[in-house]
Amino acid sequence: MAILNNNPQLNKHGELQHLLTIEGLKKAHIDHILDTASSFVGISDREVKKVPLMRGKSVFNLFFENSTRTRTTFEIASKRLSADVINLNIQASSTTKGESLLDTIDNLAAMHADMFVVRHSQSGAPYMIAQHLNRTRSDVHVVNAGDGRHAHPTQGLLDMYTIRHYKKDFTNLRVAIVGDILHSRVARSDIHALTTLGVPEVRAIGPHTLLPGGLEQMGVRTFTNMDEGLKDVDVIIMLRLQNERMSGALLPSAQEYFKSYGLTPERLALAKPDAIVMHPGPMNRGVEIDSAVADGAQAVILPQVTFGIAVRMAVMSILAGTHA
Repeated sequence: MAILNNNPQLNKHGELQHLLTIEGLKKAHIDHILDTASSFVGISDREVKKVPLMRGKSVFNLFFENSTRTRTTFEIASKRLSADVINLNIQASSTTKGESLLDTIDNLAAMHADMFVVRHSQSGAPYMIAQHLNRTRSDVHVVNAGDGRHAHPTQGLLDMYTIRHYKKDFTNLRVAIVGDILHSRVARSDIHALTTLGVPEVRAIGPHTLLPGGLEQMGVRTFTNMDEGLKDVDVIIMLRLQNERMSGALLPSAQEYFKSYGLTPERLALAKPDAIVMHPGPMNRGVEIDSAVADGAQAVILPQVTFGIAVRMAVMSILAGTHA
C-alpha cells in the first residue's frame, strides 16, 4: 500500500500521532525519538530504567502475525513505562468469526484503549486503523510493529540507535544491508532512516532474485558480489532469509546461499577493522551468518535487543504525549 498523501501519522501540529513508517519522517522526528531513547538507557547499556510516563494508560498488543520477540519487547517497554498491557490472542478473537478489523478496533477502543501496537501480514493494515481512529478516536495511537513487506519502523529506529551509539555520526558512514531485501520490511525502514539521517553511502548486497527494483532511485548502491559490497564498510546489517514470504524457487540450497552471501570471519575482514555487525533476528546460523561472527567482538546483536526496548519506550511515550 502506498504512502497516503495526507500523512496520517502526523497531527495538525506536525507531531507524531502514530508511528506507521519512517518514510516521510523528518530528521528532527527521528532525532527526537533517538534522543528520548537515550534517556531511558541505563549507565551500563544493559539496563533500561522504569519510569511512570504512561501510568494509567492501556496498551493493546494486536499481533495478527506471530512474533514472540517483537511482542515481548513491546510488552517490556510498555511495563517499563508503567502502562497496563493487554495481549490479544487474535487467532481466538472475533476477527476469525467474521467481525471486521475496524469493528474489532472500535470495540477495543470502547474499552479505553490508549494505544494499539499492530503487527499484520497485510501491508497497509496499520494505516487503515490509524485513518479510522483519526476520524473516530483521535486520542488513540497506533504503532506499526510490522506490516507485510512494507515497514517495520521501530526495528529501523533501534537499528539507527545502535549505529549512533557505536559510530556517533551518520554523515561519514558506509552501511551495507545484506540478504533478502526483497521480502524485508526492516530493509525498507533502514534505508529510509539511513538516507534521512545523512548516510552518504548505503549498499544493498544479495542475489538478483532478492534485490527489488527501485533501490537505485532510493539512493542505494546494489551489489550481487558479497566481497565487493563489503569492502571498507563501517556497518553490516545482515537480514534473515524469509522463507515464509518466498514464492517459487528464488534461491538454491541454504548451503549454496551461505557460500555466496554468508558473513564469515574472512568476509568480515574486508570491512573496516572497527565495523559493527547487526542482525534484526532471529538468526539462521550457518545460513546468513557464521557463529564465529555472530558471537564475535564486532557483533552488536544483543545490544540491539536492549536498545530496542528503550526505542520502543521512546516511541510510545512520545505518542502518548501528543494530541490531535
